[in-house]
Amino acid sequence: MVIITLVGELQARKGTTFVYCGPLSECRECKLKTVCFNLDVGRWYKVSSVREKHHDCKVHEGGVRVVEAEPTGIPASIPARSAMEGMTISFEPRQCDSVQCENYRLCHPTGVTGGARYRVSEVIGDMQCGDGRPLKKVTLA
Repeated sequence: MVIITLVGELQARKGTTFVYCGPLSECRECKLKTVCFNLDVGRWYKVSSVREKHHDCKVHEGGVRVVEAEPTGIPASIPARSAMEGMTISFEPRQCDSVQCENYRLCHPTGVTGGARYRVSEVIGDMQCGDGRPLKKVTLA
């Protein structure tokens, strides 16, 4: 399902993924806020098309652009034993405090609630964990 929305000029590129984090207080008086706020908080989206229409914005440097976005899966890492396409899992973030790790964002994905249930929609491949745990990079739905 394609949704028409606005994203910052720097993020308005086909294929860009983003998480909608909710409305900002600076946007209360904006006449375009209904177009920006028509997404689900905590959900991941992928820009499928960029339109020519540009608007000024108080929040985004360079303004905003009209785009077509669609909900997409959440990139994450899970234990290898749970990484089977179609399997429903209860996601638990890794017990790791190494924020410098290149995989930290996959082990602690934005918009994912610990203990919530997700379906593994795609298994992408093996990951290297600094702690030596066998992990797989997946897409969650």
